[in-house]
This record gives sequence, C-alpha cells and structure tokens, in this order.
Amino acid sequence: MQDDELEQIRRRRMAEMQNAQQQQLQQQAMMQEQAARRDAEIQAVMRQILTPEARDRLATVRLAYPDVAAAVEEQLIRLLQMGRIQGQVDDRTLKAILQKVTPQKRDIKIERV
Repeated sequence: MQDDELEQIRRRRMAEMQNAQQQQLQQQAMMQEQAARRDAEIQAVMRQILTPEARDRLATVRLAYPDVAAAVEEQLIRLLQMGRIQGQVDDRTLKAILQKVTPQKRDIKIERV
C-alpha cells in the first residue's frame, strides 16, 4: 500500500511541476509578445519623427550602445507627447540630443610626487 501511495504522490507532484512550468512558459511568451509589440510601436513612431539620416545614426548608436539608444528614443517620445517636436528631427538635432544623453567621460590623472 505504501508503494501505491508513494507513486500517487510522485505523480501528483510531477503533474503540479509540469503545470507550473507550462504557466511559466505561457507567461514568458506573453511578456515577449508585449515587448515585441512595444518595440514595434516605438519603431513606428521613430519612422514618423526622424529623418532617414537620423534613423541611420540612431541604428548605429543602438548597435554600440543599446541603453543610450533606448534613452534617446524615450526622450524623443516624451518630447513628442509634450508637443515640443514640430516636424521631423534631423541628424544635427539628434546629435545634440545624443551629446546631452551620453555621460561625459572624466579624465583622471594621477600625479606622483
């Protein structure tokens, strides 16, 4: 009898673990879908407000510094929502925004006496 009970407990536990794993996979799939949808929306907005040259520059920045590119995109979307962007953002304006967003490097010099 104990072997049967033990086997039933094992089966129940295995079924619980499989259900938990399936729920976790479904949750991850939903999160990935939401992220993909959000990225598509951001790209659509960027196509509307950036000139082709500015889009190319932002794509290049994204390859080297994805966090900086994301910060610039967020800032551009905020400016658009506030109504501060009139027309399209050109490459020169994007350069100015990039300079403001990127942290300034500090040169540290150690002098020995």
